[in-house]
Parts: sequence; C-alpha cells; structure tokens
Amino acid sequence: MSTPRARALALRAAFEAAGARVVEPPVLQPAELLLDLYGEDIRARAYVTSDALRGEQMLRPDFTVPVVQMHMATGAEPARYTYAGEVFRRQEDDAERANEYWQVGYEVFDRADPPAADAEVFALIANTLTHLPLRAVTGDIGILMAAVESLQTSDRRKAALRRHIWRPRRFRALLDRFGGRVPVPASRAALIAGDVTSTAPLTGLRTRSEIDARIAALRADAAEPPIGAQELEGLEALLAVRETVPFALQQLNDLSVDMPAIKPAVRRFAARAEALRARGIDVDALTFEASHGRTLMEYYDGFVFAFYADGRPDLPPIASGGRYDALTQRLGGGDEIPAVGAVLRPGLMVELEGPP
Repeated sequence: MSTPRARALALRAAFEAAGARVVEPPVLQPAELLLDLYGEDIRARAYVTSDALRGEQMLRPDFTVPVVQMHMATGAEPARYTYAGEVFRRQEDDAERANEYWQVGYEVFDRADPPAADAEVFALIANTLTHLPLRAVTGDIGILMAAVESLQTSDRRKAALRRHIWRPRRFRALLDRFGGRVPVPASRAALIAGDVTSTAPLTGLRTRSEIDARIAALRADAAEPPIGAQELEGLEALLAVRETVPFALQQLNDLSVDMPAIKPAVRRFAARAEALRARGIDVDALTFEASHGRTLMEYYDGFVFAFYADGRPDLPPIASGGRYDALTQRLGGGDEIPAVGAVLRPGLMVELEGPP
C-alpha cells in the first residue's frame, strides 16, 4: 500500500511530466497577507505563530496564495506549476478530520484561452482519478457574482452580498433583509431611530468615530428601497440550477433573458463545455450546480469543481479547484493574468484505494 507522501511525490512527478515546473513555497507564510485577503476569519482555520523579526506567521493553510504571489513577482507567461507538501488546518468541530495532510497541486497562468485552461486542469485531474469511484461536480462563481452585481440596489448592499457569497446562510439572511422579507431587529431599529447613541462609555475595541460611522451606514441602508421581488426570484432560480451541463446551460440561457448581466459569464460556461468535450470529458453526464463552490476557498471567482467519493459523505473532496483571476490582480499590484488550478489529497486517495 502506498503512503500519502509517496503518492504525493508520484503525482507531482506526473504533473511535472505534463509540463509544470516544480515549486516549493515555505511552510511558514506571512499572516498579514492572508489576513488582508480573508479577514480575521482565516484565524479559525489556520495555525498562527509569532516571530520577533518577521511578525505573525501562519503554518501554510494552502499553496495557491504563495504560488500566485511568487508568479506575480517573478513568473513568465504562460506558466504551469506543480507542488507537493503538507498543509495545516485547525479543526474545532470535528476531531476526526485531519489538521495536517499532504496536498498536491497544478496551477496554470495563461491568458490565451481561459476556457481551454479550465478544461486542461479539469481533464488532468479527472484522468488522474479515473481508477477511483468518484463523482464530479462543477459550478461557476462568476455567474453568481454577475447576478449580484446586476441587482438594482446600493453598492454597499452589493458589496455585502459579494463578500458573503462563500457563507450561504449569511448570504440568504442578507437577501431576506435587503428584500424586506424579514422585520428589522429591535436593536437595529433602535439605532436607526436614534434611540441609541454613541455617548455611552466605550467598552470594546471600536472607537467612537467607528461606531458613529456604522450607525450612519445602517441608517443609509434603511433608507434604501427593498430589492424587487422579481430580482430576488431570479437570483433564487439561478441558485437552484442543478443539472447536467447541457440542461444547466439551457436553464441559464433562459434566466439570462431577464438577467442580461449574466450573459457574458454564461457564454464562458458554454465555451468551457466545448473545451471539456474536446478533451474527452463526457459533458452530457457532468453535473453543474450553480451553488457549488460557495464553501470552498474564497479566492475562486469563476469555474469551480470538486471530486467526491461515492458512498463516503464523511470525506471532504478528494480533489477540488477553480479559477481565481481576481487573486492575481490583488497580489500583482494591479497586474493580472487569468489563472486556474486544482489540488488533490493523496492521503484520501490512498485510503480509498485500500490494500493492494
């Protein structure tokens, strides 16, 4: 029986043979960068330590961010990278889930034909996993982002919805609030009405000016008209799309009649489907879920996918990936390049394979 380490190194060698350059990001990563990208939420998922000279550091929670940072600083175009090593994730709810495990990845930075690059990464991972009983699920965060951006509401509300796309419950709660479907909580109503002021003694970390700014923002939001029922129904219909790729594409084209802002993203979806078909993927049997990817890493902003073990709902994805164009711009100081990648969990592969 292979070990996770041996399987990881074999996978990395296969990806190197496919044209990727091997990179080895440090195990310790600057916490400031990750906190800037994800906010304080990342602390719940990562191990944080402190260094007298380098400040806060995190044990590597994944490889994609340091690989993007490296590429934007020194990489040529186009570029393909592969890596293998351990990542570290805190587990506060499930003691059975690993907090340290091997990860192998394949990342593509290529602006020539993004749908073709999507298909390249997906097909490479799918072909690597053909010997395992897995089911693939795809999605497209870009379609949902376009739908949110098209809503007839304030920029502040759209920004809040974009920020919480990866938190489905919070996203739903915001939709209900912005659509006027739920009553305003009593505490918020008191702030808006002016029954509460910031003249009370300060006991938390926020300054008085920050509290005043927050109250002003709540009052400005309360003055906004609710998002229209038709727009909310359209967004909910979009989130409910769950079909094989051809039927999903048909549904999305129908929805785009009333949501024209999603048409460019739907066209990219159609181009990707053809690129996948050209690489031998059975697109007619491939599942598309508009909500897929909303619990994966927050830097994905386009095509997303994952491979799950049949009959093992207790396991996380054996492999997952997606497109993260905006991350390259964020870490590139304004420069950008379309990018897509995927990671595999060799330890889970070994577990599913069982003894020889």
